[in-house]
Amino acid sequence: MKKNFGLFALTCAVIGALSFNTAMAQTIAIVDVPQVVNASKQVQALKKEQQAKADEIVKFIENARKDVAAITDANKKKAAEEKYTKELQAKKEKMDKDYADKLKAIDASISKQIETQAKAQGFDVVLSKGIVLYGGKDITADIIKIVK
Repeated sequence: MKKNFGLFALTCAVIGALSFNTAMAQTIAIVDVPQVVNASKQVQALKKEQQAKADEIVKFIENARKDVAAITDANKKKAAEEKYTKELQAKKEKMDKDYADKLKAIDASISKQIETQAKAQGFDVVLSKGIVLYGGKDITADIIKIVK
C-alpha cells in the first residue's frame, strides 16, 4: 500500500513538473498600453473632436447667459434659465455618451491590434508593462507603428 502511494505521489510530482515547465515555456510580450493609447491617431482625433464639442458648449453657455441677461421679466427669465439648463444637460449627456462609445471602440481596436501583432510574432501571452518587473519582449514600438 505504501509503495502504491509513493508511486502515485511520484507520478503526480512528475506531471506537475512537466506542467510547470510547459507553462514557463510560453513566450511573453509586454506592451506599454498608455504609451500606445497616447500615440494612437484615433485617440488624437477623438481628443480634437472633444475639444471642439467643449468649445461649442462654452459658446452655448455664453449665448444663453446673454439671452437670459437681456430678459427683464422675472418669470420669463426663470423659464429661459430652465430651458437653457435642460438644453445644456442634454448636450453634455450626448457628448459624454458619444465619447464613451468612441473610446470603447478605440479600446477594442487597440486590443485587437495588440493581439494580432502578438500572434504574428509568436507570443503566447501579452502583459501590460506596468505589471511586469522584469523580462518579456517589449512590443510597444511595433504596436505604436500600427496605430499611428
